[in-house]
Amino acid sequence: MKIVCISDTHGKHRQFEIPNGDVLIHAGDIMTSGWDGSEVRDFNDWLGELPHPHKIVIAGNHDWLFEKHRSTRNLITHAVYLEDSGTEIDGIKFWGSPVQPEFMNWAFNRRRGEDIQKHWDLIPEGIDVLITHGPPAGFQDWTRRGGESLGCRNLRNTVSKIKPQVHVFGHIHGGYGGDHDGTTYFVNASLLNEAYQVANKPIVVELSE
Repeated sequence: MKIVCISDTHGKHRQFEIPNGDVLIHAGDIMTSGWDGSEVRDFNDWLGELPHPHKIVIAGNHDWLFEKHRSTRNLITHAVYLEDSGTEIDGIKFWGSPVQPEFMNWAFNRRRGEDIQKHWDLIPEGIDVLITHGPPAGFQDWTRRGGESLGCRNLRNTVSKIKPQVHVFGHIHGGYGGDHDGTTYFVNASLLNEAYQVANKPIVVELSE
């Protein structure tokens, strides 16, 4: 299974060349300000123009409409929208969550510790591909290489327990790229850089079924 990973397009989705594959994953931050429904409609239209037979989308901290108005989820008709929920494609199990550790006053913020752990406890055993908006602590979670780790420690501990084959996320634009701990391939698929400029390419992962 060829999985194409993208995240943090912030309204600039049409500026990217998206390689073909079996599954397209968008790990959140579809929008810019987060309140303009026309952005979501255009994003959904764009999804419908792409050839991938399966598409999965989660929201991110910029995607306010998805948290404040549940009906926004209904605007995504050309992909499966996940929010602390899962789906299965050809025997591969996916799980997605938009939450991330609290930072300023953004959507899907949760306090570190018990508050955010409630969401990670919902992730069932046997997940092959985990999709979260924010990174786990220690993996592609810096604004610059060698800088402060900004990821979620609770999420990292949960990933160590569940052991998915792939963990896709974004949120921290400077952490773009991949890493492997011997069990899980960690993919920060942020397509914009820290200055919100088009900078990175989609990351393609080949997953054994």
